[in-house]
Amino acid sequence: MNVAMISYHTCPLAILGGKNTGGMNVYVRELTRFLGRAGVHVDVFTRSMDEHVPHVSHDLGYFNRVVHIPAGPEVFLPKDQLSAHFETFARGVIEFAENKGLKYDLVHSHYWMSGMVGLILKQKWNLPLLQMFHTLGLMKQRVGQTEEEREGPERIEGEKKVLAGADRVVAATEAERSQLELLYDLNHERVTIVPPGVNIHHFYPIPPDEAKAAIGIAPDEHMALFVGRIEPLKGVDTLIRAMAILKRDCKSFVCPDYLVIIGGDPEGHPERDTDEMMRLQALCAELGLDEIVLFLGKRGQDTLPYYYSAAEVVVMPSHYESFGMVALEAMACGTPVIASRVGGLAYLVKDGETGFFVPAQDPDALAEKLRLLFVNHPLRAKMGEQAAAYARAFRWERITEEISNLYTQMVEG
Repeated sequence: MNVAMISYHTCPLAILGGKNTGGMNVYVRELTRFLGRAGVHVDVFTRSMDEHVPHVSHDLGYFNRVVHIPAGPEVFLPKDQLSAHFETFARGVIEFAENKGLKYDLVHSHYWMSGMVGLILKQKWNLPLLQMFHTLGLMKQRVGQTEEEREGPERIEGEKKVLAGADRVVAATEAERSQLELLYDLNHERVTIVPPGVNIHHFYPIPPDEAKAAIGIAPDEHMALFVGRIEPLKGVDTLIRAMAILKRDCKSFVCPDYLVIIGGDPEGHPERDTDEMMRLQALCAELGLDEIVLFLGKRGQDTLPYYYSAAEVVVMPSHYESFGMVALEAMACGTPVIASRVGGLAYLVKDGETGFFVPAQDPDALAEKLRLLFVNHPLRAKMGEQAAAYARAFRWERITEEISNLYTQMVEG
């Protein structure tokens, strides 16, 4: 089977933590790799953002590849400028296939922008279109607290258009399927629930001393960890305020030495999360946490297992998460997760077993659970073991089989 996978606005090979890089990049990359292992050929098409990067890359293995298609200037563009190049991008994909003599059996698109491209390819090639959104515009409108966090009408209308034309939609959780049905009036039978997976050969428990040595902290130092994009919806300010509470009260227990934040650009380069990064750094200065909170910027997937394994806890204080890949990776490394009970996290974390839930935007409640895990070593160890065992149920081998079966149903159906 040959699949044309569309990841229009972000490349699956990009380093995590940037403005447009996150769980979706990991999903597309890992799914493509494991599909290759299963004998499914995949070309991932993404918009070229650097003329010096080869337009065809085989970094995904098993002859599966990423194809960078020029569409507009080959530089980073804000999302609000990308819709002008949908048709140019689609023409580039069609020309690539014609020049290589390729015929695809199915189009699989990720995020609404890719879905808009997918509609063009579906019509041109007369192929079934499978869509996965990863996040939903109407949900971000509901939870966004500022105009910057809310989505504009272009995305909402685009999502509705894609839903009208897609043959099948993959939802990560029952919650996402309910959102698609209630907010977008999508027929229940057109949605299939397949959760994202985790590569348990890459994310697995590393002995804490070894992990701490690898990232440069002492064996007796303790850290909490956040991994993700630096944007208001991630709730990093709540985590910082919780750390201030711990610092204030740490005379009565062992205070964590660090809060490590992976994601964004701590140097404040103009197009990359600058406003939120500056706000968070100013908050740390105001609360006297400059020496405790470490903004490390983006990190590659090869180093993340060491950070997860070195941390006593990974925290996801998000206002909205469609799934929460970071939580799954952390649990696979044997690290408990404290998370807001929102979106996919509500289905992923097992409260009291693999971590804890806390209300979003409640630093006092978060500080209480952080204190419990830093003080109660047996509890933390038990939760870590349970988390690693639970995460194995989401191994990519199993998830890939579900996706591959869905491909077959769509092509034959």
